[in-house]
Amino acid sequence: MMTCTQYSCQVTSSKTAGTPVKLTKGAVVDRALQLADAVGLDALTIRRLATELGVTPMALYWHYRSKDELLGGLAERVWSEIDTQIDPGAHWLDQLRGLLESLLRVLRAHPAAPRLVLEHEKQNEAALRATEVTLRVLRGAGFSPELAAGIARTALWTGIMLVMAEPGAEFLTQEERAHEQRRKQIEFATLPQARYPNLVECALPMTACDDPEAHYELGVTLFLAGVEALAARPDRLRTSTGTPGKITQ
Repeated sequence: MMTCTQYSCQVTSSKTAGTPVKLTKGAVVDRALQLADAVGLDALTIRRLATELGVTPMALYWHYRSKDELLGGLAERVWSEIDTQIDPGAHWLDQLRGLLESLLRVLRAHPAAPRLVLEHEKQNEAALRATEVTLRVLRGAGFSPELAAGIARTALWTGIMLVMAEPGAEFLTQEERAHEQRRKQIEFATLPQARYPNLVECALPMTACDDPEAHYELGVTLFLAGVEALAARPDRLRTSTGTPGKITQ
């Protein structure tokens, strides 16, 4: 049974789980994110989510007045899963690596997450907290406010890009991945060698999709190497007033 008043819709029977579920915002977001990961954001609707939870659509409108508002709640949930508990005794570069790797873990865990973060950038407490911690690390390293903000934005885009560009990620099965990899290898390997000698030579590594961890490690390493190189250039580390910043180790 579900008791609905002007102020609450509290208890329902879930058709999927078969057990009573308290219809809180958290419960709605949990199921919505599971559904979005499974069927995609476009297929996620208030009506479909209500069916999954075993309630009427009106019951969900007490918590989220529209799909856009629901998606904002999902984006906040994604941000909240990022681990912002950094080791205060670690080098700032290791702190930054930890934040980026946590972002990647969250984005990889939820197929819907990259698009949620991209399309629903409205400020929420979880996003503000993650951004604040990132900026604190970078400002502590001596970066100016302008550079710290730029690096923080680039870190987010790097994470999204790495997940969306994971080789073979668009294929559902290992068989599909292997088939597409072979097709691309043949395509590169049979190019005119006189015109494309390096593409022919690198046909296998250019199309490999059997080691996702290497893909992410390379991306993170390249990004951090760029930030570290920038930190070593005093002319790039200036405050808003033009005063050189200080590198802290």
